[in-house]
Amino acid sequence: MPRVIFTPNLRRHVSAPPSQVSGKTVRAVLEAVFKRNPKLQSYILDDQGRLRQHVVVFVDGELIQDRVGLSDAVEETAEIFVMQALSGG
Repeated sequence: MPRVIFTPNLRRHVSAPPSQVSGKTVRAVLEAVFKRNPKLQSYILDDQGRLRQHVVVFVDGELIQDRVGLSDAVEETAEIFVMQALSGG
């Protein structure tokens, strides 16, 4: 099953332990995580179901391409990293 890991800066705000859930796309995997942890969804997705502006997702070290539909493919052994993009000067 794909493994989903949330960075510590996100875990500061909401409980987000690493999870192993099934799914063939980024959306399916995230939906499975949100089913277990509903509070997490509003930190990751906006009210339209898209990634929030300052959230990035990597699948096996590659930045996902579809930030709206989250249709990027996920292999059974994938590691998915979800993090808030950091900015500032």
